[in-house]
Amino acid sequence: MANIKQSLEQLMTVDGAMCAALVDSESGMMLGSTGSGVDLEIAAAGNTEVMRAKLRTMKQLGLDDRIDDILITLGKQYHIIRPCSRQEGMFFYFVLDKGRSNLALARRKATDVDRDLQF
Repeated sequence: MANIKQSLEQLMTVDGAMCAALVDSESGMMLGSTGSGVDLEIAAAGNTEVMRAKLRTMKQLGLDDRIDDILITLGKQYHIIRPCSRQEGMFFYFVLDKGRSNLALARRKATDVDRDLQF
């Protein structure tokens, strides 16, 4: 089991990792962050809205399911939003350099980190 700091450090071991944060989706505030390249405070607040919008849409559609992750693909970056499976209302936000990363490996690492996080 890993704490928040260790979990974020594990995400940063992925090739092409730029930054990562653990975010409270109720408030939009970060519980921890690491790395650089993106203003993580702004990103945390903005991606909280992305999570809320997707959950609202799923509810309106009557989908009885969960979000594994949300992938936003930019020209030069991947942004992964992964809800915590062990703590409702929290999500990981993970930014990768698109040219230096392997998306499948990054998603796998995010899954492993989520599984091992201990609050």
